[in-house]
Amino acid sequence: MNALSTPDAVVFGLVLAARLLVPLLIPRFPLPAVLAAMVIDGVDGGIFSSFTSIDMGFYQSYDKALDVYYLAIAYLAVRRNWPGRFPVALLAGLWYYRLVGVLAFELTGARWLLMVFPNTFEYAFIALEVARTRWSPVRLSRRALVLTVATIWIVVKLPQEWWIHVAQLDFTDEFTRVTSTWPWTWAVIAALVAALGVLARWGLPRLPRPDWSVTLDADVVAERTGWRPVREVGPRGSMWNLALVEKLVFAALLTAILAEVYPGVSAPVSRVVLVVGLVVLATAALDVTRRLVRASLPTWARALVAFALTAAALVVFADLVAGRRGALGWVDALVFAYVITLVASLYDVFELRRLRRAGSVEVRSDVPSGAARTPAGAPG
Repeated sequence: MNALSTPDAVVFGLVLAARLLVPLLIPRFPLPAVLAAMVIDGVDGGIFSSFTSIDMGFYQSYDKALDVYYLAIAYLAVRRNWPGRFPVALLAGLWYYRLVGVLAFELTGARWLLMVFPNTFEYAFIALEVARTRWSPVRLSRRALVLTVATIWIVVKLPQEWWIHVAQLDFTDEFTRVTSTWPWTWAVIAALVAALGVLARWGLPRLPRPDWSVTLDADVVAERTGWRPVREVGPRGSMWNLALVEKLVFAALLTAILAEVYPGVSAPVSRVVLVVGLVVLATAALDVTRRLVRASLPTWARALVAFALTAAALVVFADLVAGRRGALGWVDALVFAYVITLVASLYDVFELRRLRRAGSVEVRSDVPSGAARTPAGAPG
């Protein structure tokens, strides 16, 4: 990347800050924050082309990395905010399925993989968060969840992924071409809009009665649902558990993708996975040791220490695996350390939140989606 002029650097810094900071609001305010992240993602290219002379070819790599970044936080928000195992498992499956597809695409360049592994997670996340703004999440049956995901996958994402990644068509160009070639297309569009209006007028009154007025704060939804802390969770004497396994897979896949798209980093995926795995295991071992000796630190201090240790460990392990010094520069190490520390820290905090609240809400898959449910132990 060539040196930026001062105005270009200011614009670039502001956009980058927005893309890094706005997603951090997703765990607490899922719907508005993820929509804001999508909007920023959609307009940043236009901002750069209109107000700067930045090489957009250079920015594309960062753009891909930042897309994965905000979606990773969205997945962690699912673990933080959704009671019940099934919805979390369903969205986790969509998330990891997409991660595997993106990594396969980055390794092979086969664009059809992005259609086979569509980004259903993002739209499913938005759809379910829209529902949570007015309805209790525990009212959603497994059938409703699966039908929602299947509809998004088949009706929305498959055509979209084909259009964008396989056919590589531009919507504006194609729309202009079709409407100018076949003017009657406007009549078809008008008929479709009218049909959607009729469908909405018929369907909206038939929705279940809302549980509350529009609520965008996930903590307020949790309180109204009755998903509250009900027990203390003591320190674990062993670091080996399913949460650590998922954290290893999560961090390894995420970092491998970032390494493929991040400018200036070229390393085999196996090496990236090995280094990240060693780092996650090392930090997990240190965390277990800290808890066993009852060393108490504020959350921000733990995150800062973890960040510093992760950056140092990345450099050391990268040198050891590569067999040479300087395999990973400190700037790149800080970038990857930020991602790994953020993912690991949020995962640990949100997992502890789930454990403390386990059993506070009864979630049963056999209850119809329109039937209300009550906190466990509450009178029926």
